[in-house]
Amino acid sequence: MALDTARLHHLAWQHASKVPAPLLRGAAALGADVATLLRPAGVRRLATNLARVRPDAGPRELRRLVRRAMRSYMRYFGEVFVLASATPEQVAARVRVEGRDECTRALATGTSPVVALTHQGNWDLAGVWASTHLAPVTTVAERLEPPALYEDFMVFRESLGMTILTAGDDGVFRALLRVAAAPGRLVCLLADRDLSRTGVQVDLLGHPARVAPGPAAVAVATGAPLLPAGIFYERLTGARRRAAGTPWGIVIRFHPAVEVPTDGTPAERLRTTTQGWVDALAHDIHEHPEDWHMLQKVFVADLDPERLARAEARP
Repeated sequence: MALDTARLHHLAWQHASKVPAPLLRGAAALGADVATLLRPAGVRRLATNLARVRPDAGPRELRRLVRRAMRSYMRYFGEVFVLASATPEQVAARVRVEGRDECTRALATGTSPVVALTHQGNWDLAGVWASTHLAPVTTVAERLEPPALYEDFMVFRESLGMTILTAGDDGVFRALLRVAAAPGRLVCLLADRDLSRTGVQVDLLGHPARVAPGPAAVAVATGAPLLPAGIFYERLTGARRRAAGTPWGIVIRFHPAVEVPTDGTPAERLRTTTQGWVDALAHDIHEHPEDWHMLQKVFVADLDPERLARAEARP
């Protein structure tokens, strides 16, 4: 009998907060280890992606890396299911930020930065923290299947204070432009996957890859600063661990704003700007590969050639 994914997630959101935290963390780690052993399609794709991130890793090292990556991925889900019950003090203790000055200066002048993100660490925790400590967050979410699962994720993220737009809906890009033009907001976009199949081809760690055009497109169109931000886990100890209520926290690392060229065609400016944020976040992915939760195709060598040809033929 097939698993009802939406029902399982719904039950987890309802009851995970009642489970003792050590037991929940143990269950997440066990699920990660079982998945690593069974190697379903997503785990095999993760292994292929990580092999490109760390090409010098031997088979044994790569297996260990995949295991750590699956534990990181399942840790994310375990944290998401109880995030709504975390206090503001716990959220603050779980997050450490590097390089935020450029972002806070922009917000202080009434500018709304665009933040380019990858699927690293716990991006939902980062969004909750940013909504409270920086500015209200607007983001775009992938439409998940089945619809009930997507609705649960929408309700969850909006309950945490984020404004969620749906990828593929009419008017999403115009809505992002309006937000970026308004004062005191953050446009945070997970962009290391080309959900539209009309993405931008870049060099990612020495390999051709296709990523979403959103962050660069909004920055080019509005003049808003484009700040890449990496997210990765770190172990907590002492007083901070007690305040956080968990042994794991995240680091949000803001990189300097990407220079947006003023010369060239719109397509050239888009490509150059996209490569700029990809270069910045590639460093974080290489440094913390176990926290890059990429179980889907992103590198050109793995994409369907016919679909890729159709995408490249579009203007």
